[in-house]
Amino acid sequence: MKFFGIVAATVLAFAPGLVAARTPAELNLACRAPGQSVDEAGYVRIGGIQQWVVVEGRDCANPVVLIVHGGPGNPNTPFAHTVFGDWAKDFTVVHWDQRGAGKTYQASPPAEGEALTIERLAADGVEVARYATQRLGKRKVILMGGSWGSALSVTMAQAEPDLFHAYVGTAQMVRYHDNLAASYARTIGLARAAGDAETIGKLEALGAPPWTNPRAFGILRRATRKYEALATDAPPRDWFQPTPGYDTPAYEAAYEAGEDYSFVQFVGMAGDGMGPRLDLRKLGTRFAMPVFMLQGDQDLVTVPEISRAYFDSLAAPEKAFFPLARTGHDPNRTMIDTQLRVLETRVRAAAVAADKP
Repeated sequence: MKFFGIVAATVLAFAPGLVAARTPAELNLACRAPGQSVDEAGYVRIGGIQQWVVVEGRDCANPVVLIVHGGPGNPNTPFAHTVFGDWAKDFTVVHWDQRGAGKTYQASPPAEGEALTIERLAADGVEVARYATQRLGKRKVILMGGSWGSALSVTMAQAEPDLFHAYVGTAQMVRYHDNLAASYARTIGLARAAGDAETIGKLEALGAPPWTNPRAFGILRRATRKYEALATDAPPRDWFQPTPGYDTPAYEAAYEAGEDYSFVQFVGMAGDGMGPRLDLRKLGTRFAMPVFMLQGDQDLVTVPEISRAYFDSLAAPEKAFFPLARTGHDPNRTMIDTQLRVLETRVRAAAVAADKP
């Protein structure tokens, strides 16, 4: 299974089961008292279609974290309990498979010729956030995203700032063309320094971006993974074994179909997809909530200089930037542990206080 694509994985704890599709207005509270746990997964009607939403927490008094997955097309619910199960102790974690991805793709495949847009996905995300507040009895949620999920999260945060306690981003995308040009330059530079004729040949054959060939991004991404692996700490080997319910041939087929669909929607068949249109600076640089960004020092996809420059331009009630040593674009223990530490030390107390009646 090609589970990672271009994602910087940031996901929630897995919970089995299925709930019927319904609108937020029809929901009953899942959390009725402090100390109560919540553990549910199923389809909810979001944006007019059935979308897969998972919720897990050990104490309903805890604040809610909404995780926005990357890719696009790479939901990490198959591995969530293994990677993030410990988060349920201090947070109620919510995740949804975005339109065109995973179990959402399986239940609600796009119509022939249907295009994804970041505006449509952000509207879905805002609706999921509202669903979470209503279902879990909270005023707001904490918003967290990585890679593609960081771009989508910023779009959501700027669209509906009153829904979010804080934004925590990892491997922050900023402007597609800037990110891609820096990624290409850094990676081919490493290949030349290493005398890696095979990689040099592949990248020189592409030429510097922008590109119209939809395969070009994948060729570069394989090269970035190769060089990141030489300078980063690998994740535990057992992290990415699919949890029961996500290990069937039918799900694997749906996952890969959704991944392929979403990737083409991202790059476009002629360099005209969601990615090439992406420039977060056009949304403005003022945030109504605290902003915390984490950045791998060896990230060759969203290179640190671009993420840091964007962070430095932001105005927010509070902000902090956290470099991650020996970390690339994809998750490892340093990334996951630092995400949790930031949530616990910089976000949790304020979110608990703000959620009180």
